[in-house]
Amino acid sequence: MQAPVAPKPRLEFLNTKPPANYVAGLGRGATGFTTRSDIGPARAAPDLPDRSATTIGGAAAVVGPVGRGRGKGGAAAAEEEEDDDAEEKGYDENQKFDEFEGNDVGLFASAEYDEDDKEADAVWEAIDKRMDSRRKDRREAKLKEEIEKYRASNPKITEQFADLKRKLSEVKASEWENIPDIGDYSFRNKKKRFESFVPVPDTLLEKARQEKEHVIALDPKSRAVGGTETPYSQTPVTDLTAVGVGRSTVLSMKLDRLSDSVSGLTVVDPKGYLTDLKSMKISTDGDISDIKKARLLLKSVIQTNPKHPPGWIAAARLEEFAGKIQAARQLMEKGCEECPNNEDVWMEACRLASPNEAKAVIARGVKAIPDSVKLWMQAAKLEHDDGDRSRVLRKALEHIPDSVRLWKAVVELANEEDARLLLQRAVECCPLHIELWLALARLETYDNAKKVLNKAREKLSKEPTIWITAAKLEEANGNTSMVGKIIERGIRSLQREGLDIDRELWMKEAEAAERAGSVVTCQAIIGNTIGIGVEDMDRKRTWVADAEECKKRGSIETARAIYQHALTVFVTKKSIWIQAAQLEKSHGTRESLDALLRRAVTYRPQAQVLWLMGAKEKWHSGDVPAARAILQEAYAAIPNSEEIWLAAFKLEFENNEPERARMLLAKARERGGTERVWMKSAIVERELGNTTEERRLLEEGIDKFPSFFKLHLMLGQLKDRLGHLEEAKEAYDKGLKHCPGCVPLWLSRASLEEKTNGISRARAILTSARKKNPKIAELWLAAIRAELRHGNKKEADTLMSKALQECPTSGILAAADIEMAPRPKRKIKSSDALKRCPDVHVFAAVAKLFWVDRKVDNARKWFNRAVNSDPDFGDYWAMFYKFELKHGNEDAQKDVLNRCTAAEPKHGEKWQAISKAVENSHLKTEAILMKTVVALGKDENAADTVENS
Repeated sequence: MQAPVAPKPRLEFLNTKPPANYVAGLGRGATGFTTRSDIGPARAAPDLPDRSATTIGGAAAVVGPVGRGRGKGGAAAAEEEEDDDAEEKGYDENQKFDEFEGNDVGLFASAEYDEDDKEADAVWEAIDKRMDSRRKDRREAKLKEEIEKYRASNPKITEQFADLKRKLSEVKASEWENIPDIGDYSFRNKKKRFESFVPVPDTLLEKARQEKEHVIALDPKSRAVGGTETPYSQTPVTDLTAVGVGRSTVLSMKLDRLSDSVSGLTVVDPKGYLTDLKSMKISTDGDISDIKKARLLLKSVIQTNPKHPPGWIAAARLEEFAGKIQAARQLMEKGCEECPNNEDVWMEACRLASPNEAKAVIARGVKAIPDSVKLWMQAAKLEHDDGDRSRVLRKALEHIPDSVRLWKAVVELANEEDARLLLQRAVECCPLHIELWLALARLETYDNAKKVLNKAREKLSKEPTIWITAAKLEEANGNTSMVGKIIERGIRSLQREGLDIDRELWMKEAEAAERAGSVVTCQAIIGNTIGIGVEDMDRKRTWVADAEECKKRGSIETARAIYQHALTVFVTKKSIWIQAAQLEKSHGTRESLDALLRRAVTYRPQAQVLWLMGAKEKWHSGDVPAARAILQEAYAAIPNSEEIWLAAFKLEFENNEPERARMLLAKARERGGTERVWMKSAIVERELGNTTEERRLLEEGIDKFPSFFKLHLMLGQLKDRLGHLEEAKEAYDKGLKHCPGCVPLWLSRASLEEKTNGISRARAILTSARKKNPKIAELWLAAIRAELRHGNKKEADTLMSKALQECPTSGILAAADIEMAPRPKRKIKSSDALKRCPDVHVFAAVAKLFWVDRKVDNARKWFNRAVNSDPDFGDYWAMFYKFELKHGNEDAQKDVLNRCTAAEPKHGEKWQAISKAVENSHLKTEAILMKTVVALGKDENAADTVENS
């Protein structure tokens, strides 16, 4: 037997205390990491028992008294008691002092923050501020010294060149011009990209070959069956997308048959529905079974309750649906016997009966129910002659004399004399129906009609229609003086009867009177009811709004009556006079407009706009002396009005009287005219060809009014026309110094620079303009067009992206972006532009898009939308007219021409360039429109040439 092996002695270091800072595994590189949870709370850790006190076997030495059983030891119990005491006190006595929080965390954590604590904190805060202010000056001085020292040792690039920048102010304009342009050398540093070519797979080539090949022979398997069938193995794979599209198309067609094209609601024709039911074929066993079940059910209904009319009607319609019309007639005959007093049963029996038997059926019905209006009307319908119908209806009136429906039907069939006699009897039988009284009054003579209306007023004292009809009667017979009295008396009578006068309802009656041709009645109604229920402070606003609404609805006389009444109350309100004059200008005659303006200047002699409107209307009518006389009266009433001086100048200038225009402007300059007088004076000299005098006037005007940009612009244009390009640049530069925010000056300066020195200088000028005037779409558009003119498409696209980021709501940029985009992307861009900035430029761009796609109706709709949104923009009128010349008829062309002439547009890129040319200064709107159309055609041809090249 082998001797037992002696146990190995344990090493002594396992029982010894580890040295300080000992980390297990550090010597062999097996170090761990420490987390927040390992560290624990930021407080002093409790004293741990000594590791050496643990025996080798793992049993810990017993500390404290023995014999406590399974309960806690003495130390643990003592610790628990201390914790309980700490909870009772609200703080821990053994807690150490916190240098940040003080003892408040432990001592006063549960204390209440009262006013004394708040006051103490305020005192300590004041002390801290006081101590901080004593050291503030010294601290700030030290900080400033450190900053200066740092900046001196580390200067910025701008500070390094500050002295050189200051010397730039001494550089002259000519020296700036001599600085050579830097070229584009970036292509030298551009590396050519590696172009890799991958061979096309054979599957792609095979697929392309199969798509393009033409099969001219049948497949052998197809020939085996005679070529009339396709073998299963040769059936191509079904295109599921095409199947889905086809199903959706068929479904939409079916839905369109049952849907209304306007509202989208389901529309079912009751008569056609029954016809469709007759045309349906009952072919399946399920349909036959359902009919049998329904027949049994309805049979049970009519047997159980034979006096129930809907049961008989339903049973007859079921047989009709099943195609057994004779059975349906027999059922309805039994139904008529069982329910002889129900008119629905007789109507259904009449419908199902044959044409020859229908009269007999309805005769039995009216005999059974002689007071049924529906049956008598059906009996009249079955007659084919008007005399027979009238005879049936008169027979019906013997049984039902108080039926308004029957009286109306019989009167419609009678002649005028018989109708008058019938209506006399009708109002006796039905005295409370206003329609019969009014119809009788229309058929009677003037005297008898008044008697009829008086009787009607006695029977129906609360009916306003009688009074309005009486007023119309007086107006129709020429007694216009009585119309207003009748309406006024009627309103008082209705108010005595306790009837509430509804202002909106009476306005509708006035519009109805206007449509009937009773203008005086319309005016009387408005004059007596327009002020009812309106507060004094709201009268002007309410009446003007009512007139505008009537004008929108086409009730011009009603609107005119409202303005007339308003002008009797607000005699000195200039705005009402102007709106009334606009109404007369649009819908009245020249005489009525002239009379209105004469009244207006009588009450408001200081209103310039009223004098000018009168003079303009006389001028447009061809009466120039009368226009001169009105302006003379206006000048006498308003001696120092510059608007009247300029209107007199325009009158003489447009009528080819330049000398008289020059004299007027000279007097205006002598009396201290504004910058507009100097500008008009220069225009006259330009018209006469006196360049020296034009230049002198412009220079004098600039000296007097240096901030008026138009004078600088005209001076630069004058020197440009004379060929003095350097002087023109100086004029533009001088204008930009005084008016750095003037966009036309920047554009003219850049255009001149592009013409003389090329795109580089123009690009620099436009960049400077955009920096000084951010978010100006016209400057961005000028830069984009300049790049496109020189073939820099990529640079133009980059500028467009930046422009749309800076001006996202600019319509002119959105329209240019649509035109620059490739054709497949234009639709998407136009849709986005309409959502982002719906204005005239985008509308016109969309119209041109439809024009290119030959969608004429859509293009016309969008052109109309463009010119309606901004009728002052002449370019789009010209584009619209050009479109109609190509795709419209003569009426459409005349309509566009007349609308443009009435709008008198003044703005537009091409329109302004043509209208302000010296040779076109006296042309009318129609001639300018024609020239603009020609200019647009030249631009389109040039653009097509550039695109094709």
